Amino acid sequence: MAEVLLEVKNLTKHFPITRGIIFQKVVGLNKAVDDVSFEIHRGETLGLVGESGCGKSTLGRTILRLLEATSGEVWFEGREILGLSYHEMRELRRDMQIIFQDPYASLNPRMTVGDIIGEPLLIHNLATGKALEQRVKELLNVVGLSGQHARRYPHEFSGGQRQR
Repeated sequence: MAEVLLEVKNLTKHFPITRGIIFQKVVGLNKAVDDVSFEIHRGETLGLVGESGCGKSTLGRTILRLLEATSGEVWFEGREILGLSYHEMRELRRDMQIIFQDPYASLNPRMTVGDIIGEPLLIHNLATGKALEQRVKELLNVVGLSGQHARRYPHEFSGGQRQR
């Protein structure tokens, strides 16, 4: 059996429901993610399916620590990640991503696809200048698009092309 790539154990994310403007009082909890556990082995793909507002995006954001978990454990490649520092987590995010069902909603319409693809490479100091341009073209080729697509905007792509 393939090694476990991601293991989520009893992951919970609750949001407080508050009343009052100045002296806010917690009057309840919105249990967005409640005691979720699963494993993904190397080479597997997981699709989260559910009604709108059921916690799919919250689960993904909590796994990536874009939201802090209320409780539970998240293990990535054998390493517990909920206790990692900001810097350690930033390094780890290079190897993790969420792919949303509606790619158009998650792409900035004011940026070219080349800029969108290149942005994480710049943020993580992986490439700049001509090396960045070349890497963006390579990545577009990997998903069956030409380097010329880098100058286009998200609305100029079909739904399938945007998802790639």
